[in-house]
Amino acid sequence: MKSRKKYELILFVVLMPLVVLHAQANKKTLIQDQETRFKSITQLTFGGENAEAYFSSDGKRLVFQSHDGDSLCDQIYIMEISTKETKMMSTGDGVTTCSYFEYPNCENIIYASTHLGSRSCPPKPDYKKGYVWKLYPDYDIFHSSMNGEIIKQLTTSPGYDAEATVAFDGSKILFTSMVSGDLDIWSMNINGSNKLQLTDRLGYDGGAFFNPQVTKIVWRVYHPSTPKEIEDYNSLLSENSIRPMALQLWTMNTDGSNKKQVTNNSAANFGPYFFPDGNRIIFSSNLHDSKGRDFDLYAINSNGTDLERITYFDGFDGFPMFSPSGKHLVFSSNRNQEKRGETNLFIAEWNHK
Repeated sequence: MKSRKKYELILFVVLMPLVVLHAQANKKTLIQDQETRFKSITQLTFGGENAEAYFSSDGKRLVFQSHDGDSLCDQIYIMEISTKETKMMSTGDGVTTCSYFEYPNCENIIYASTHLGSRSCPPKPDYKKGYVWKLYPDYDIFHSSMNGEIIKQLTTSPGYDAEATVAFDGSKILFTSMVSGDLDIWSMNINGSNKLQLTDRLGYDGGAFFNPQVTKIVWRVYHPSTPKEIEDYNSLLSENSIRPMALQLWTMNTDGSNKKQVTNNSAANFGPYFFPDGNRIIFSSNLHDSKGRDFDLYAINSNGTDLERITYFDGFDGFPMFSPSGKHLVFSSNRNQEKRGETNLFIAEWNHK
C-alpha cells in the first residue's frame, strides 16, 4: 500500500507540470502571432452560437445570448466567469437579443424578446435577398430579475424595440426603435419613462453604447444616400429587414447633439465600445478583407485618428467589451471551433503597452 501511494505521488509530481504547461499552451495557441494586445486568452464557452457578452460592474459576471443548433432561438444567460457556470435568465420562449446588466448595482438585467408575440421561434431571414438582418416587430425590451422573473415591460410601441444598453451610472437606457417609422436611437429612464429620440436621419441607427463617463454615445450607422440605396432600404424596411453591408461609426453627446462621424470607409464597422478612458473605441470590421467575410477587432480614437488592428484571426471576431477595470476584454469568435458555424466567448488579458 505504501509503495502504491509513493508511486501515485511520484506520478502526480511528474505529470502536474505537464498539465499546467498544456493549459498554458492552449491559451497561447488561441492568440495569433500579431495579436500583441493580448497577454493571454481563455475560452469561456464550447459549442453553439454565443455572442454579445457584457460585464457586470464588478467584472465577475457576463450576460450574453446563446443557442445551440439551427432550430433553436437565442436565449439570455448569466455566466460566473471564475467557474464558467451559466444560468438561463430569459423565458425560453420566442427569440431574445441584446441583454445588459442594470448598472451600477447589476441586481437586474434588461433584454429584448419576442415572447409576448409568440412562444415559437420566428422564421429565419430570407437570404434570397442577400445577407439581411431581421427586425422582428414583436421585439420589446424587458426588465428582469436575477431569478428570471420579468419585472416590467419597458417598451410597448408597435414594431421593433431592441438593442438596449445601460449607462454606467444607471441613469439612462439607450435603444433602437421603429416607433418613428425609421430605425433610430432613443433614450429612456431606467424605468422606461421619458423616452427621447436622439437620431432622425433616414437609415439605420443602432447598437449604441455610453462611454464610462456618461458624456458620449457611440453607435453604428447606415444612411442610404443614392436613390437606389434609399429605394432598397425602404423596401427592406417595409419587410422588417435591413442589409448591414456598409456601417459607419458615429459619436454624439448624450442629448443627441454634436454628432460626428468616426469611421469613413466602405466596410461594415459594428459593435463599437469605448475604452475605459472614454477616448478610444474598439470595434469589429471587415476592413481588411476584400470579400467582406473576415471580421477582426480594431481600435480608433473617437476623432477618427490612429486606427489600430487588434486581431488577425481568419474568421470572425466581434462584439468586444472591456471590463470596468480595463484589465480584460471579452469578445465573440470563431477561433478554435469544433464545428463549422460555432461562435464562442473568449476573455483576454489586455496589454496596455
